[in-house]
Amino acid sequence: MDIEGALAWLQSTWIATAVAENDILFPWIESVHVLAIVIVVGTISIVDLRLLGVASLDISAKRLMRDVIPYTWGAFAIAAITGSLMFSSDATHYAHNRLFQIKLVMLVLAGLNMAVFHLFVGRNIGQWGAAPQPPWGAKTTGAVSLGLWISVVAFGRWIGFTLH
Repeated sequence: MDIEGALAWLQSTWIATAVAENDILFPWIESVHVLAIVIVVGTISIVDLRLLGVASLDISAKRLMRDVIPYTWGAFAIAAITGSLMFSSDATHYAHNRLFQIKLVMLVLAGLNMAVFHLFVGRNIGQWGAAPQPPWGAKTTGAVSLGLWISVVAFGRWIGFTLH
């Protein structure tokens, strides 16, 4: 089965059809998706601002991450589920939408940025995590993260204006 066939199959599943054809289901799913994204971006921003050395300076970066990241992952799971449901309702159009494609690229880049932080910069967080001004690597990954997540939100919002 080629990609077009897979998209058509996905869009024809009972759940995708229910989301697409029900007058209230898609708006509710979209609302939950937006609320989940607010929590994801909000909690990530708290960490990123700490990594930049501009907020939450009275708490170590390690402790802040330990306290906040579980909420991020929970909200991310909800956002992924609701986003997948919305995608399935019109998969053939979403898959070819340039803004949707860019949003997915930004999500992947945000994940790679997080991996870079945890594999390299964050390994030594015990040494620098309590300092008000983190090392340049932490500041860089924090700034990149903020930019990428702002892009995810912006491109995600623009998608709705391009599907007709």
